[in-house]
Amino acid sequence: MKEKGLIFEVKGNSLDDGPGIRTVVFFKGCPLSCVWCHNPESKKAKIELRFDREKCIGCGSCTAVCREGALRKEKACFIDREKCTLCLACVNECPSTALSQVGVFWSLEDLMKEILKDAPFFKASGGGITLSGGEPTLYMDFASRVLRSAREQGVSTLLETCGLFDEQRFLEVMYPHLDMIYFDLKLFDESSHKRYCGVGNEVILRNFGSLSRICSSDGKVLLPRVPLIPGITATAGNLTAIARFLEGLGISRVELLPYNPLWFSKTESLGQSSPLSGQASMKEWMPLSQVEECKGFFAGFDVR
Repeated sequence: MKEKGLIFEVKGNSLDDGPGIRTVVFFKGCPLSCVWCHNPESKKAKIELRFDREKCIGCGSCTAVCREGALRKEKACFIDREKCTLCLACVNECPSTALSQVGVFWSLEDLMKEILKDAPFFKASGGGITLSGGEPTLYMDFASRVLRSAREQGVSTLLETCGLFDEQRFLEVMYPHLDMIYFDLKLFDESSHKRYCGVGNEVILRNFGSLSRICSSDGKVLLPRVPLIPGITATAGNLTAIARFLEGLGISRVELLPYNPLWFSKTESLGQSSPLSGQASMKEWMPLSQVEECKGFFAGFDVR
């Protein structure tokens, strides 16, 4: 469905996804499967059903319309996902929004109407749109039309990416319509990347190296970002390796993303699990002192 993009949220008034006030378009689907994913609803490139137990009022409206008998109170997550056919009849009947659809196919016209509602805020703050996810490059054709349309309206464009994409196609289709690229570098070691992210990182590192040269030549912003996951990415060995890699490319700026545990509840609402779920330490916020310690590993390489 190249004429549409599968999106799980369009979030306005964001101050955390680029300069100024931005509208963030979260695409659904990702080629990575990070065990700590902070947007677990973005991992699968398909529509899903979410259940929020705290919102449920126990009215029984949903069970009355479920022909498959997939909604069962005795199940910890309420939904028997092996039986569920995603007909979404329960979502339409739920008065409390405890059951909700995750993922909607947006047309370019409808998406641009939503984005341009915030055009005055973009202009006043130096903001714009940010394509995030999940991974927007899974929808290159659609994403490129969004970027091009935004540029034509005088709106700044930014991409947040995991870096796993076909470089040549990216340069042809998306890159010309981008002002900024925020590029995640999670784990430098190949085997660790496979273990915690599901795939290797050879293509990711190669793409970053190539983009560092191209963006420098074109005067475009390329910002590497490192999510700080205790005991996984936030280690001396990993951060030092990434710092050395960036220094070798002449990159002097990096953004560290402090760990937060809010993803656990979202994972459970989707009937998913993580190998980190049993670790009590992973359900705590990262203290500022630890973030500062992580920054220190980059200072020695003149990367700030």
